[in-house]
Amino acid sequence: MSEKDKTKFIIYALGIFFCYFYFGILQEKITRGRYGDEENDDGTRGERFTFALALVGVQCIVNWLFAKGMLLVKPQKKDETHPGYYASCSLTYLLAMVSSNMALRWVPYPTQVVGKAAKPIPVMILAVLIGRKSYPLSRYLCVLTIVLGVVLFMYKDGKTSSVDEEHSGLGELLLVLSLAMDGLTGAIQERMRSSSAPSAQQMMLAMNGWSSAMVGVALIVSGEAASFMQFTLRHPELFWHLTTLALTGALGQLFIFLMVSGFGPLACSVVTTTRKFFTVLCSVLIFGNSLIPRQWYGAVMVFAGLFGDMLINKKPSAAPQAAKKPLLKEEHNSQ
Repeated sequence: MSEKDKTKFIIYALGIFFCYFYFGILQEKITRGRYGDEENDDGTRGERFTFALALVGVQCIVNWLFAKGMLLVKPQKKDETHPGYYASCSLTYLLAMVSSNMALRWVPYPTQVVGKAAKPIPVMILAVLIGRKSYPLSRYLCVLTIVLGVVLFMYKDGKTSSVDEEHSGLGELLLVLSLAMDGLTGAIQERMRSSSAPSAQQMMLAMNGWSSAMVGVALIVSGEAASFMQFTLRHPELFWHLTTLALTGALGQLFIFLMVSGFGPLACSVVTTTRKFFTVLCSVLIFGNSLIPRQWYGAVMVFAGLFGDMLINKKPSAAPQAAKKPLLKEEHNSQ
């Protein structure tokens, strides 16, 4: 690797780290923090942000604008993908994002990150059951390591507060739902790629466009749009938090796109997986989400399984063709 390539790699890697590190901080601040200083009936102060649909809607709109901008700068051939694929894929993608964001109301950010890192599990299961694919034994062992790590990390010792008892398991259930929707999204994306092979930018544009429309309807029907606007007017600092969250997510996608196109999917996967581990570590240090030794062991097992899966199943000959796949999965599930 030349000095110029090394410099580019460092810049892209730091861009991914910084953007998604700040994205994670903002996401936890918005979903688990409090706005204002008014005293509540239970003695706490400030209002909690509970508008999961609005949060996802802001991200989808900014991602759509970002993809639109990329396609304007670099036009591509017409996308021939059937709208039904995009509609169904956008619905599962939307449900995955909403479930993941809602889970943060009841589980700390490290739990969400480790839980979402188990995404290869539903993807593999659905690929075997629906796509009738087969995988080498090494890959099954890596996924088993991830499963055991997630179980170790999320296992409860039975010592919960009254608030935790009231919503016991709800956050974890939402994470499981999010993972299931991730698996369905991946299965539909595979069918799209085999039928019409849309580019990453085209898929990003269409999926976020459909998702924005769906969220818009849901916000109006549920009445959350009005409540969200009132909340934002009461706490104007939220507007800055949401804008920065969406922009860092979009910029993170840009650096991922540059990393995949310049250095391949394996390098990108290593960087993004490492980023998730350090996100867990920084969340512990910054927000005080302390982990017991068992959870650390579980987290290490999850990320070891992910790294093992990437390294053992590397296929150099398929690298040019596969370059888009991790980009699509990371773009649409960057949380």
